[in-house]
Amino acid sequence: MGTAASRRRSSPGLRWRSRSSSSRSCLLPSYRRVTPRCPARRPPTRVERRRTRARRPNRPRSPSAAVAAHALIDPLASLFLGLAATSLIGVPLYAGSVRGRAYALFGFVILLLSLPGAIVMHERLLAWFVPGTARLANAAFVYSMAAGGVHLASLVRPRLRGPGFRFLVSIPGMAFIAAGALSGIWLLALLPLRAVLAALDWHRALATLRWLDLVPFVVAALSIGTSLRVAREVVRIRLAGPEDDGPARVMRVPLERYRRRSPSPLPSRPLRVVQISDPHLGPWQSVAALRRRIAELCAHDPDLVLLTGDFLTMEGRGTPGALAEALAPLRSLAGRTFAILGNHDHEALEEVTGGLASNRIRLLVDEEAVARTPVGLVQLIGANYVGRGRKEHLERLLASHPRREDHLRMLLLHDPSGFRFVPRGDVDLTLSGHTHGGQLGLVSFGLDWTVLARSAWPDHGLFGHGRNRLYVHRGTGFYGFPLRIGVPGEASLLELVFD
Repeated sequence: MGTAASRRRSSPGLRWRSRSSSSRSCLLPSYRRVTPRCPARRPPTRVERRRTRARRPNRPRSPSAAVAAHALIDPLASLFLGLAATSLIGVPLYAGSVRGRAYALFGFVILLLSLPGAIVMHERLLAWFVPGTARLANAAFVYSMAAGGVHLASLVRPRLRGPGFRFLVSIPGMAFIAAGALSGIWLLALLPLRAVLAALDWHRALATLRWLDLVPFVVAALSIGTSLRVAREVVRIRLAGPEDDGPARVMRVPLERYRRRSPSPLPSRPLRVVQISDPHLGPWQSVAALRRRIAELCAHDPDLVLLTGDFLTMEGRGTPGALAEALAPLRSLAGRTFAILGNHDHEALEEVTGGLASNRIRLLVDEEAVARTPVGLVQLIGANYVGRGRKEHLERLLASHPRREDHLRMLLLHDPSGFRFVPRGDVDLTLSGHTHGGQLGLVSFGLDWTVLARSAWPDHGLFGHGRNRLYVHRGTGFYGFPLRIGVPGEASLLELVFD
């Protein structure tokens, strides 16, 4: 046996100490277990780090930190921001040097309304996308940003482009610009809810809510299809009878709309009218597409074809002869075709009047015409578009062309907001366009609501004011905001029924 010292040295986990006892006068060894000191910790492995992250609460990462991290991995993240800055600065400078200050300011405002939302959404998506998905998102953002910048730059020298440019540049570029504008509004709408969840430290709810970031881009992608198509319909309008007092103020009244089904038979033949409104030749409405749609409508052999204005866009104005080519199917219906001017037509008056005249379409500028139809005589009054003094303008126009006896009296009025100035009982039916059906709403889901539902503009469908009736066409094309969202265009045959 060794000594006590040797036993202490051989047992590193044991410590010897002396203890005094009243019952004993000798020193006795006393032992207690001592935990060995831990060695230096090794760094965790990748698998251990992944398991640790999985056990932590699912907290959203900082968008700016995520963008910085992804920028080191994928240079497309930085390229998107560079393209956004280049477009915001370069497009207005190029436009100002070539086309003038007005379009330079227009391009700058469009980008300024779109880019903040797009940039913030880009950062937010990178904050929670996995690396593989983030690279795909980066590529989509870069392509769309480049397409939007090139499209706006192409409008410096506007003209109608071929299908390759339209589908590869103009349409994705405009959809991205619209998605950016929607993103800004969407993020502001979600901001109060996110602030409340963050204050309550509900990180899992915040993580679930992040999927809502995709909504503006999903809506924009789906709206491309809505913007390219038109709904083929038969619309049956029952005109007010002599004993029908009608509503005291302008309000929506019922009509019959038939889609993908044949209308119910009538005891007598209705007046069959094709209305073409707001074709807006441009990226969303090519010459070939408009010509094909007009030919389909003419196949119904309508009694009247009435065009209610706004034929062109920037690109259409820059392509001489395009409108005349698109309206060519109407040449065979001479004597049955009448047109008025919309607000955009005054920007290219010679091109519009020339296109109408070459196809024997009679233009009514504050004048009347009488058309003979299989169901009787129709008095048509065409109102020119005026920006101010609409009430006085309509009162003078209708007074100078009083109602003809035994004639159906119709008014062609581009902007439906002037309908409220038509004296009650003075016009049987007014046809309008201009609103593009509200352009953003729930019409695709079978509901009448649009963003213009509470405005001064009747948005789409049939309205009444006394015995007066107003039909607002949703438009064959559109212009202005780059997409139709939930409101498809219209290619309809109107059946006017006399009660």
